[in-house]
Amino acid sequence: MAKYTGADCRLCRREGCKLYLKGEKCGSTKCPLLTKYAPPGDHGKGRKKASGYSIQLREKQKTKRYYGVTEKQFKMYYDRASEMRGVTGDNMLVLIERRLDNVVYRLGLGTSRAMARQIVNHGHITVNGKTVDIPSYLVKAGDVIAVKENKRDSALWTAVKETKNLSLVKWLEFDNATLTGKVVALPQREDIDLDIQEHLIVELYSK
Repeated sequence: MAKYTGADCRLCRREGCKLYLKGEKCGSTKCPLLTKYAPPGDHGKGRKKASGYSIQLREKQKTKRYYGVTEKQFKMYYDRASEMRGVTGDNMLVLIERRLDNVVYRLGLGTSRAMARQIVNHGHITVNGKTVDIPSYLVKAGDVIAVKENKRDSALWTAVKETKNLSLVKWLEFDNATLTGKVVALPQREDIDLDIQEHLIVELYSK
């Protein structure tokens, strides 16, 4: 699947929910989803009743778009999860949640996952003291994620340093002053606050 280069807000309208692709705009009154309820396109309002397959497909597409991964990457996570012990759907979401770009977003270092991915790509982030510029890198319990010391004086991080009491997921810790976070434990399914019905994705790939 090629990289999507269209308007992000069209994706939210297509899935009928906020995917939080535009950072602060998603929480403001400027969100197009508040005024444009129908899916994009000339025939958006006249779509027929969804079939079982289309419901499963939309759930997969929605989840991919939440995290900003490609079809190839998403299928890889599913295949890996299906070989692990436990529930395949839960394992798949936990694997994707452990991506470095998602962790950077969860730490509040990026206002969206796309921004967090760019921050990682540009070499701003270290893991256990070493620069990691691969967004798909999977973190482990005990890993320390930080902004590089020579980047911390950038205006990009000023607002983050001044933000107190960040609403973090319980498996992460973060120190504003040093722009350093830690993975205190691996995420569990109940820690993932996204509206995802992963069993539909498993059913789709199991056909």
